[in-house]
Amino acid sequence: MKHYLKTLEDTIRRQWVQKALCDYEGDSFTYADVAKSIEQFRIFLAEAGITKRSKIAICARNCARWAMTFWDINVNECVAVPLLADFHPNSICTFTHHSDSVLLFTDKDIWEKLHPGQMPNLKAAINVKDGSMLWHRDEKVAKAWERREKVYAAKHPKGLKREQISFPTDNMDKLAIINYTSGTTGNPKGVMLTYGAISDTDEFSNSHFPNQPGETIVSMLPMAHMYGLAIEFIHPNVDGVTVYFLGKTPSPSTLLKAMKKVKPYMVVTVPLVMEKVYANAIKPALDKMKWLMVVPQARKGIYRLARKKVLAAFGGQVRGFIMGGAALKPEVEDCFTKIRLPYTVGYGMTEACPLLGWEWCTEFVPGSCGKPVHDLRINSEDPMNVPGEIQVRGNNITIGYYKNPEANAAAFTDDGWFRTGDLGLIDGENNIFIRGRIKSMILNSSGQNIYPEELEAVLSGCPYVSESLVVERKGKLVALVYPEIPDDLDEQTRSKIPELIRATANKSLPVYSKINEVQLVDTPFEKTPKMSIKRYLYR
Repeated sequence: MKHYLKTLEDTIRRQWVQKALCDYEGDSFTYADVAKSIEQFRIFLAEAGITKRSKIAICARNCARWAMTFWDINVNECVAVPLLADFHPNSICTFTHHSDSVLLFTDKDIWEKLHPGQMPNLKAAINVKDGSMLWHRDEKVAKAWERREKVYAAKHPKGLKREQISFPTDNMDKLAIINYTSGTTGNPKGVMLTYGAISDTDEFSNSHFPNQPGETIVSMLPMAHMYGLAIEFIHPNVDGVTVYFLGKTPSPSTLLKAMKKVKPYMVVTVPLVMEKVYANAIKPALDKMKWLMVVPQARKGIYRLARKKVLAAFGGQVRGFIMGGAALKPEVEDCFTKIRLPYTVGYGMTEACPLLGWEWCTEFVPGSCGKPVHDLRINSEDPMNVPGEIQVRGNNITIGYYKNPEANAAAFTDDGWFRTGDLGLIDGENNIFIRGRIKSMILNSSGQNIYPEELEAVLSGCPYVSESLVVERKGKLVALVYPEIPDDLDEQTRSKIPELIRATANKSLPVYSKINEVQLVDTPFEKTPKMSIKRYLYR
């Protein structure tokens, strides 16, 4: 297995003057700039007395300098601790302290909401956007940071040469990242991932969806989450792909404008984004031509045109749409299959850095989440028909949770397999089908297992349903629905919507899992960065 830092080293030498990291319509940095930044950071660490394996946190919105800071930390063999900018200030302080981070790279707005007293191990806080010192309690660190450029100039009077680039690769089993998850079922934990885990993910990605130097990609997912960090940044960037960062979550119009300008080779996103593209652009166009769909040749032509328009909307160079984090609505998946959109819906989690399941669109089975990336088993006597816990192992799997022996003890089986907490099936062709989370499974009074996610998939096809969540309340199945209701709908029709949704869904549900009540909610459900609903908030 090739170390991803060796790949980065080779790329920097070959693509020295090529753009590596760019803010959309903002700053841009070449691979030579990346190399210079890494070397300056090495000098700073030595002058400051900060040793290898020290933890360094990053908490800011996506930007090119965020990515530069990650490479500074990661290549110099400190442990990167990416924290979501959307975390509550108290959580940021808690995780910075819990991770034993000695430095925090953040921005001014976030820093002003934090309390240094809650982070006693912290030596300094640095503005990730402009490199200014926001705060320090260690003078040696502050002086080393201030002097880093001067010392660099003295050590490299003629500048850094590409032939001088050499990155460490004897650290496969060493800790590289502590990633605090923002899960659907409870409090975040510090997931520990090694250099070997990242290398494994990069190797798998290259073998299944290779990229080329000079290609481009738009980063829209938070890099404090492993999905965005590994698939949208590390994997492309080490291979010479120029990464463009959008910063805060863009509006659909801003996103498509960026896509048309950047012309990415791949779009990494969550199903919710593609469902909006379907609802706002594809479905209305297909509905207008329903009368033609009965003619086979006309239907094929319409599907070809729809596919062409979707690809053009994303810049015209997209070879694949990679979706993960949640299931795609059946209606949307059916449409994407018919128009032959090059897509896949993967399966992953932070603890797998993040890949667990994958299959390319030509072999992808609708309703599944691909085939196992590495070893995967279903803890069931009949894994093809009776759901059981999905358990995995491989070089990409976490080595455990940081300073959390209780979670570590619960996370692995006696024979070393990682417990995902997901319930699933696997068919004869090795396709994985997720049935839900163990913690969200409902056991009804007659002893039947009910998987809320399956009911929610049915609800997604009902009239007026934008999002749904099924919970058990007082022994009854209640569907919480965030509706999508036209403004011109009269009040009488509006009042009948809950019963219409319930009746429509129950036509497709077995007797033991029929929905007893539908309750409309006024706001969208709170979600994790990968757009999964935080179920524990609605029990």
